[in-house]
Amino acid sequence: MRILTRYLIRAHLGPFLFSFFALTGVILINTLARRLADLAGKGLPPRVIAEFFILALPATLALTFPMAVLAAVLYTFSTLTAENEITALKASGVDLRRLLAPILVLATLLTVVMIWFNDRVLPESNHRWSQLIVDIGRKTPTFLLEEQTLNRVAPQSGGKVYYLRAARIEPGTNRMWDVQIFDVSDPGTLHTVFADSGRASFSGNGNDMVLQLFDGHTREVSASEPQTFRRVYFKKQIFGIPDIGNQLQRNDRPDGFRGDREMTIGMLKAQIDTISRQRADEAKNLRQAALADLEFALAGGRGAGVEGSEGTEALPADVGNVRTRTRRTADMLNNTQRQMGQLAESIRNYEVEIHKKYSIAVASLVFVIVGAPLALRFGGGGIGMVIATSMIVFSLYYVGLIGGESLAGRGIVTPIFAMWIMNALMTVVGLFGLATMGRETSTARSSVWDTLLQSVRDAAAAPLARLRGRRA
Repeated sequence: MRILTRYLIRAHLGPFLFSFFALTGVILINTLARRLADLAGKGLPPRVIAEFFILALPATLALTFPMAVLAAVLYTFSTLTAENEITALKASGVDLRRLLAPILVLATLLTVVMIWFNDRVLPESNHRWSQLIVDIGRKTPTFLLEEQTLNRVAPQSGGKVYYLRAARIEPGTNRMWDVQIFDVSDPGTLHTVFADSGRASFSGNGNDMVLQLFDGHTREVSASEPQTFRRVYFKKQIFGIPDIGNQLQRNDRPDGFRGDREMTIGMLKAQIDTISRQRADEAKNLRQAALADLEFALAGGRGAGVEGSEGTEALPADVGNVRTRTRRTADMLNNTQRQMGQLAESIRNYEVEIHKKYSIAVASLVFVIVGAPLALRFGGGGIGMVIATSMIVFSLYYVGLIGGESLAGRGIVTPIFAMWIMNALMTVVGLFGLATMGRETSTARSSVWDTLLQSVRDAAAAPLARLRGRRA
């Protein structure tokens, strides 16, 4: 059996690696397509782009690992069936369920690794990825100077605004000839700089633009005193414009806020405990306020009466205060009810995230249980069956997972039910298939569609046979 075990593991390894890399690549390309608008035109260095996709990789791996396990199981067992190796094993007296033992052990080990991965690696990468997205979003497009064009040069922090024109710009060195700079920051003063040549560069911090101008002069005319004209000649002038750079500012300071997908299981449980204590304090304060108002209303005595209208009794002196405090209590009840609902929703979301970390990891084991019987039952379908069955199972599982998450967030179902229902259903289906693994009727020559058609015929024939027996 050791030889058979090694053979089965080697047979699964190739399809697993191929499916894993293929699915990971497809999802990463999809991530690139969705984030292309955020990355395009930002002038990001290759290092930042590489970091962006490395940080996006763990979230992709959490999905593609279970998907690759299912594809490998389907492909391997369907191939064994199509090549009559399953028939040979049955003829040799090998229990087909025994074939799954090493695969189930490996899937269990993979599940343990994925639980650790989803709890430790994934939250931290999600947190750093979200911070990088925010940093990239704050970055301005690349600052470029074009020749024979009025280039607007404005600091990011506001303030002065300049327009720069150069007749010719040498690429690479940023040498410029016939330079003109117009300062339009002050509408009351026209300030212009003319230079025969110059060079544009950035300071050491990458934020401040430095213009070195040669052989030129400055002109200044005041709108309030048009008769006054100033002209200053220079051989060399250094003209600085602060805060115009295009460096990516990284947020390296510690950030206390994390979303639910950026927390470990310990952080999520601590957050749930904090919110639960907050709910208990809110409820306690509300009860105390309501009891105080109730006692006030019950003790609102009959002091000096207030004359009422003719034919009515005089109202107690404190009725106005009782009504005011009653309205205040009613408003307090409404506000506290909304706050309690928001806190309860937050707790549900955190609980959903805890169970999701476990359920997605356990999906690898579930897909082995449900995939092997499907592959043995419809093994004649080839690669088409593998792709079709994988897509169907993936769709059912993840649609159920997303739908359950939405229902749990609204309080329609419990978080544990929402995150584990698909695992439970597929496990039941898989166990039922495992119980009937020894009764396959398909052969290597029959196609999956013929087998499905025969199954439908058999299911329809049984009720018809019983109906004919009753009539007879």
